[in-house]
Amino acid sequence: MLVFILIAVFLMLMMLLRNKHYLLFSFMILLCSILPAYWRFETQPLTTQTMMFVAILVALAVIGRVPFASIPGVQAASFVIILGGISLGPELGFVTGATTALVSNMFLGQGPWTPWQMFAWGLMGLSAGFIGMTKLRKSLVFMIIFAGLWGFFFGWIMDLWYALAYVSPITPKSFILAFVSSFLFDLSHAISNVVLIGLLYRSWGKLFMRLDRKYNFLPTK
Repeated sequence: MLVFILIAVFLMLMMLLRNKHYLLFSFMILLCSILPAYWRFETQPLTTQTMMFVAILVALAVIGRVPFASIPGVQAASFVIILGGISLGPELGFVTGATTALVSNMFLGQGPWTPWQMFAWGLMGLSAGFIGMTKLRKSLVFMIIFAGLWGFFFGWIMDLWYALAYVSPITPKSFILAFVSSFLFDLSHAISNVVLIGLLYRSWGKLFMRLDRKYNFLPTK
């Protein structure tokens, strides 16, 4: 409730200031959205095995992002984050995605885009976690479509940041142009997600199950 109240206050302040300082308030809203997930991560009982698995997934996602940084949109980080959300659930999926952005940007460069990437990848892990709680996780076709769509959703969230930060004046037309200009990058992200999910989703899922039977690191959802 406190988070919703704070977000409502920030939105009211933006209206009263006639949309001035919108970038500052955007960061405040993002922080309000991200902090509860980390708070839940710190307070809920987790085994050492589960925490180690989260750390391993983050490391794999970082490794899957950094080497492909020179190829816009192409990366393996999103594939790992989706698998993490499916396996760990929505809360740890969010933490895995958000932490991946923060850690990988230590190598690629931090900036005002980092909170937005944390939020976007966090939502990717969160939504994958909810899918993991249903029978849809067993459908390869559905997971391919899900991963492909998130290639575009991620790009649209980052386009929103770009438009707020650099486009002036802000009009519906300028927003549309910002979204259209990144289409090829978003398409590359979507294709890389689809290919990796199509080729590796089931084999990695079976690997996680075998490891869980031996080390018991997956939380009960």
